[in-house]
Amino acid sequence: MELNETHDPQLASWVESANDPATDFPIQNLPFGVFRRANSSEEFRGGTAIGEDILDLQAVVDAGLLTESDAAIAAIAARPHLNELMSAGPSAWSALRRALSRVLRKGSPLQDFRRSCLIPQKEAEYTVPAVIGDYTDFYTSSHHATAVGRFFRPDNPLLPNYKWVPIGYHGRCSSIGVSGQAFPRPCGQRIVPGDTVPSLGPSTRLDYEVELGVFIGPGNAPGSRIELNDAENHVFGLCLLNDWSARDIQSWEYQPLGPFLAKNFATTISPWIVTLEALEPHRTSWARPPTDPTPLPYLDLPVAARSAFEIVLEAYIQTEQMRRAGLAPERLSRSSFKHAYWTIAQMVAHHTINGCNLRPGDLLGTGTQSGPRPEEAGSLLEISRNGLQPISLRNTETRTFLEDGDRVILRGICQRVGFPRIGFGEASGQVLPANIAHRGRFPHN
Repeated sequence: MELNETHDPQLASWVESANDPATDFPIQNLPFGVFRRANSSEEFRGGTAIGEDILDLQAVVDAGLLTESDAAIAAIAARPHLNELMSAGPSAWSALRRALSRVLRKGSPLQDFRRSCLIPQKEAEYTVPAVIGDYTDFYTSSHHATAVGRFFRPDNPLLPNYKWVPIGYHGRCSSIGVSGQAFPRPCGQRIVPGDTVPSLGPSTRLDYEVELGVFIGPGNAPGSRIELNDAENHVFGLCLLNDWSARDIQSWEYQPLGPFLAKNFATTISPWIVTLEALEPHRTSWARPPTDPTPLPYLDLPVAARSAFEIVLEAYIQTEQMRRAGLAPERLSRSSFKHAYWTIAQMVAHHTINGCNLRPGDLLGTGTQSGPRPEEAGSLLEISRNGLQPISLRNTETRTFLEDGDRVILRGICQRVGFPRIGFGEASGQVLPANIAHRGRFPHN
């Protein structure tokens, strides 16, 4: 992509909160989501985040200020699910983005429709923005993979295939929820230290994972493949993603076929999808250590060198005790997506190399995004060194893994000198007590 009028740092909006340098949603962002007024019986519908508000896309169409072709795309984007917009492709997305940018700029006649077309974000509720047909979670951070590997394979932390193939597994899309998701602590089989047989019970090593979600746009036919140099044309945009993980269940079940019950109970995403076009000014160079193997040709075209993004990712925790005391969430880590070993384009190209067909609305997870330094760890498993080093919070509480009532908040921002801040909002989720059956006791196996 090339920079265009929508990226102009001098653009200002008649929505004054969008001109605040600290906002996640300036006029240069314009992410898409699905919303309705909170506690209403309204149908969910598509909207665009602008400052502290939501631009109701159906109201924009009704205002009659768009060209016929732009109004047709906006009407598709106003539907309860964004799948049809995702399938429309980059030209349609870019045209809609340009049209919305123009009607939101200072001096636009849409300003006269302010009351009918804007809804404060604090007065809205959200749903998952697309019908997600399939969900694949990758493992693209070598720093995370190495750190976790050291806990279980000190002499060989990174398996030999990692530097050759983007590792992934098929996840469960039915339990994907939008920010604000609350879920009971998962139960399953795990080996309690000192025991020789497994027992059934609530996870005692519940964790979060800082990830990005990748929503697929136009798909590919079964049996075909998406080439690396075309892969980003099949990506609608990115969101935040928390792949909650029960580490004790995971360590017992993952060999030989990988994660199952340890991962499928909940996944939380942010409500807003930031388009790749909005992220264009925040591209950065992708590279790997010169001593590492050169990827196979289908993953190693020159386009890969400019297919990384500088997206700062943060994880915060707010315990139940902190909420009662009125304390703000405390930051646990801060990293960047630029550290990923595999890029978004490589994930898409690899996913389809065997003829697997992707469809509009499919979701890819990037895997936990940890950086090279300890403070850049993207999970409690790494921060607490597999539970051996509890972390101390400001209110004197400690954590090795998550406890009931804990709320985890993920945030993401892009910042570059000369350009406005581009943000993702947040993806928050809360751990509830386990649903214990059988009068609070589990039967023995």
